[in-house]
Amino acid sequence: MNTTVSPVVDFAEPMSPWHIFFSPRGRIPRKIFWIYGVVVPLALGAYAHGVLSIAGVREQAVELVLNAGLLWSALAVSAKRWHDRNKSGWWALLQFVPVIGTLWTLVENGLLRGTPGPNRFGDDLTGQL
Repeated sequence: MNTTVSPVVDFAEPMSPWHIFFSPRGRIPRKIFWIYGVVVPLALGAYAHGVLSIAGVREQAVELVLNAGLLWSALAVSAKRWHDRNKSGWWALLQFVPVIGTLWTLVENGLLRGTPGPNRFGDDLTGQL
């Protein structure tokens, strides 16, 4: 009787897109921040704006729907990025401070490297996602 098990290749990411967009827990590296926190929301926003405009929805309603829909995901992505910098996810609220908060968040989340190795929020995922 052969009891060997054939190896199974696991292609699953350590963190699913659902978790990246909707959970404030864990850490993400800069690359994932730029993809899921900047590029994807801009692309989805442009697509949804076009579709809702074609459907005849008023511009103000389109903006309200898009902003409400993207708010939580933007905060969740930013919180995970702050965690990667070994700071509380509450720093994500800094985005609501006009100009300075936005610039500070962009520099901290988009340009500075996270804490090397594990920290209190989890393992360093740099190079794994």
